[in-house]
Amino acid sequence: MHGVQSVAWLLLGLGLFGLLTSTVFLGMTLLGVARFWRVAAAQQQQAEREPYLPPVSLLKPLHGLEVGLEQNLRSFYQQDYLERARAAGLPLALPRARDAAALVSRVEVLFCARREDDPGLALARRVAAEFPEVTTRFCVAGEPWGANAKVCSLETMAAAATHDLWVISDSDVRVGPEYLRHVVLPFADPQTGCATCLYRGVAAEGGLWSRLEAVGMSVEMSSGVCVSNLMEPTQFALGPTMVARRACVAEIGGFRAMVDYCADDFVLGNWIAAKGHTVQMIGYTIDHIVLHASFVQSMKHQVRWMKSTRFSRPKGHFGTSLTFGMPFGVLAWTGALLLGRAELAWALLAFALAARMLQAWAVARYVVRLRPLWPALLLFPLRDAMGMIFWALSYTSNRILWRGEVYELLEAGRMRPAPVRARR
Repeated sequence: MHGVQSVAWLLLGLGLFGLLTSTVFLGMTLLGVARFWRVAAAQQQQAEREPYLPPVSLLKPLHGLEVGLEQNLRSFYQQDYLERARAAGLPLALPRARDAAALVSRVEVLFCARREDDPGLALARRVAAEFPEVTTRFCVAGEPWGANAKVCSLETMAAAATHDLWVISDSDVRVGPEYLRHVVLPFADPQTGCATCLYRGVAAEGGLWSRLEAVGMSVEMSSGVCVSNLMEPTQFALGPTMVARRACVAEIGGFRAMVDYCADDFVLGNWIAAKGHTVQMIGYTIDHIVLHASFVQSMKHQVRWMKSTRFSRPKGHFGTSLTFGMPFGVLAWTGALLLGRAELAWALLAFALAARMLQAWAVARYVVRLRPLWPALLLFPLRDAMGMIFWALSYTSNRILWRGEVYELLEAGRMRPAPVRARR
């Protein structure tokens, strides 16, 4: 009996401690959300009042066909950028530096895949044919010459890009027509070297598991970014949208210097910030399409995500364990029940549930602007409980599965293909 009570008090103590830390995190999240909302509103007004429309090259790495790829790619052509430039009296086409006789549209799009026969590249050609007024280039990177195949594609496209401002986005991203105007706006300030933006998860095929993953992207990830920006200037980028100056990428050694890193987005922003340039968080949110519909696929992807963070930002990742409220609520509930304090048990569990729903409501409404809100409110408490599991699993090994290949994560976020014997 004494042993049970000791365990019960331990569970209650751990639960109360975790509820305290996760509540502090919630308070910081709410402050961060308010700050984000103010900055986003100011940027929106600036984008309409003082349009900034420099020449820009869009870099789009591709790898096969994905759910919704055609709609994703088409959304980047359906921008109001050229119409705004025309209204402002700006030229819609400019001469190439290497060949002044060749004109290139103010918005240039580059696609790159490993092979010429990649079905994603073929689809991109069909979409591009619908928009002849936009200069589009198609590149082939060949087999990866480094661990990160995406970075190999970026290096190939960078060599072919005409303009000096690059907008890099993943193939599973979908944007609105005002996207380009918003993401280039920070570069009106010459101190800005890199910019990025948040994203909301969209479960393209529906289903519980992909919806839970989408809520994690929308609420959990965005909460962490809002808190990070509250504590210090942005020093990282997010893969779905990274915007950078050619000169700043060259200053860090080009994309080639990043080829052995798993979290290339974090590295790009972090290295540019280390050179003394400003990294800006844009107050504009895009759609990130969740491609993993099955339980197994979704779980593997989220554990890979956690492992990548663990190796890229080990201290911050370790502290993430104190931000999950529901697991600690369950611990406190269990301990209080074992001590015969049912009212306290249910009160603590209800508090944990209400706190996570408040977090989901604030982030979903004022940051990622989800509509409707109720799925996030209902699903986030469960996703928060699962988050602790993914966090714990991130410490079980240093191997990840990415694009059908197995890699080993190394110190400082580097990675390498796993030895053949490790794949069996």
